Amino acid sequence: MKKKILIVDDEPSISTLLEFNLKLAGYEVRCASDGEAVFDFLKPFRPDLIVLDLMLPKMDGLQVCRELRKQNNAVPIIMLTALHDVSDKIAGLDHGADDYMTKPFSPQELLSRIQAILRRTQALPGAQEPVVHEIGPLSVFSEQREVQLEGKPVDLTPKEFELLLYLCRHRGKVLSRQQLLHGVWDYHFLGDTRIVDVHISHLRDKIEKNARSPEYIMTVRNVGYKLAGPGSIAGADSSLA
Repeated sequence: MKKKILIVDDEPSISTLLEFNLKLAGYEVRCASDGEAVFDFLKPFRPDLIVLDLMLPKMDGLQVCRELRKQNNAVPIIMLTALHDVSDKIAGLDHGADDYMTKPFSPQELLSRIQAILRRTQALPGAQEPVVHEIGPLSVFSEQREVQLEGKPVDLTPKEFELLLYLCRHRGKVLSRQQLLHGVWDYHFLGDTRIVDVHISHLRDKIEKNARSPEYIMTVRNVGYKLAGPGSIAGADSSLA
């Protein structure tokens, strides 16, 4: 069955170009030209991924993204932006986007990122995957894709869950930002590591008692991050910030 991609952009030239390339790659594609139209496609089309422009009429990309997540719709979203300000890119991630690309961009790179996200979101756990990862009072259920802290559910976006699960699989190991981009976003090329930092920040806000003094996800200066190792929730480590 073909995977379904919804393109949301008010520039016909971009929509036409992306539609052509995605259909050529074997995807079923629909196009919308404003933010409100996204919600008309959800039930009849049921997209596997949305390519969403930031600047849209009627409802902009951030509003669309925020409303989808408010409705607990976990469809992966790649945000397109003509703005080069870092704050605009981070705003997309803050509102639940999985990734972003700045215009102008290569259709081939967008296709690569779509393929990577779909591989990650639809991959089944390996045969040796533990059913539950326990880190003190934090429980990560790999098959149900659920997280509990002290027995209470923690609401994570799909990408936040994948990042936490990846850290669980490598618990106690120091992972560089580039390793996390490769492992969680499936990027086999040099990516923007700020994507990792933003998602780590979101995770800390949701699972740490004090995000500025984390007990679970530790920062290793000049390297990356690691999840608290076996036998402790958080150990004192002078190399950590």
